Amino acid sequence: MPSTIVHVAVAGLIGAALLGEAFDRRALLVLAVVVAIPDLDSFIALLSSAGHRTSLHNLSIPVLAGILWWVDVRVREESLLRSRWGAWGVRVAWVAICCYGLGHVLLDLTDGVANLFWPLHDQFYTLRGEMELSNQHGLVQTFRDGEGGFLLLDTVGTSTETEITTGVDPGTTPDGETAERTFPLFGSGLELLVALTGAVITAARFRLSQELPDE
Repeated sequence: MPSTIVHVAVAGLIGAALLGEAFDRRALLVLAVVVAIPDLDSFIALLSSAGHRTSLHNLSIPVLAGILWWVDVRVREESLLRSRWGAWGVRVAWVAICCYGLGHVLLDLTDGVANLFWPLHDQFYTLRGEMELSNQHGLVQTFRDGEGGFLLLDTVGTSTETEITTGVDPGTTPDGETAERTFPLFGSGLELLVALTGAVITAARFRLSQELPDE
């Protein structure tokens, strides 16, 4: 499961690609905070079964935020975002929504589980599959079923059936003792490379944004 560090790095990549003229230190800070918010449900897990990978790891939050953004910017006669923070605020808000949904919730779905539709539907999902080009079988993939259906989201269990341990809530060992607390940083070489790429691209984008006005 990607760590918060990896999510922040991905948010930097999304910001570098989508923020445009709104790219600055303040915008990056907003994106970093927003993309890290879902992992706070590790603490909620201490009090409720609807905890980690459930209460904040769902698409209901970014979808609702997107609707509110659209109503404020496109429907209201005077946008609260635009009147207070100008075009910068409008751009940063929708990029932050992308970071929440794409840079965290859906990213976790590919390397773990997420309760995608909570609280409307309590069910953990994971996205598994492979795709390859074979000289004997052509294009072979396991992302869709044989009848050409949608992407396969494998069900895992409900929030009461599925135990997800974290450094905050490590669970117990078979003998009833508290398990070792571990806080993941990089779960694979790929995650390390993504984090380094995000850091380098974000730094380069920031450097360019400082140099362009002088050209």
